[in-house]
Amino acid sequence: MNILGIDIGGSGIKGALVDIETGQFASERIRLVTPDPSTPDAVAKVVKTLVEKMAYQGPVGAGFPGVIQHGICFTAANVDEKWINTNAEKMFSEKTGNPFTVINDADAAGLAEVRYGAARDVNGVVLVLTLGTGIGTAIINDGVLLPNLEFGHLKIREKDAEKRASAAVKAKKKLSWKEWAAALEEYLLIMENLFWPDLIIIGGGISRNHAKYFGYLNTRTKIVPAQLYNQAGIIGAAYFASLTHAQSTP
Repeated sequence: MNILGIDIGGSGIKGALVDIETGQFASERIRLVTPDPSTPDAVAKVVKTLVEKMAYQGPVGAGFPGVIQHGICFTAANVDEKWINTNAEKMFSEKTGNPFTVINDADAAGLAEVRYGAARDVNGVVLVLTLGTGIGTAIINDGVLLPNLEFGHLKIREKDAEKRASAAVKAKKKLSWKEWAAALEEYLLIMENLFWPDLIIIGGGISRNHAKYFGYLNTRTKIVPAQLYNQAGIIGAAYFASLTHAQSTP
């Protein structure tokens, strides 16, 4: 079964058909620019365009950069604040004519790594971090997701962690891999002491360059790169939609 997965980010909106059995893309990935300002109506129009480009009809899963409860967005860190208290599922469904299931983007990536990637068949507590415009966090215990954890906003010396250790910070400040790794390690040590994970997975596009900075990280927990890289958000969103669709189908 192929389901459309969409990953809505601060700079891009990406989508592809996903084979739910294998976790592989069943189509080419399409990337469109996130509108500025990224208001609900503006983003929904781009999502509609993406769905139309895919010529797709059926259930859609979307990863979104915010806390999502029962389809409603309650935070908006890297998109327009007008998203707060907006029913994202309803808006996307009405705009596209397809049933949407919306999940926090980091949770989507975490689900993908557990189902198809680096955490497949791993028992215990797994911490998945997506490093991009911000820091997305997902925690899975024995395959069960604890949703909507926003530990990218954990304060480190009065400043959000993602303002110190995200991939965007590295690029903006032109940090060397060693300099950036020091900031990332500071964050990882705090997360270790809070959750005592059995495995840490580093995701996001920057995980492709893990060999350039993993050697600088000193943690007691094993750290591995995400196997699905920045495709995890799309794959996890589609997988989550498949679970919801299965539950609602007689």
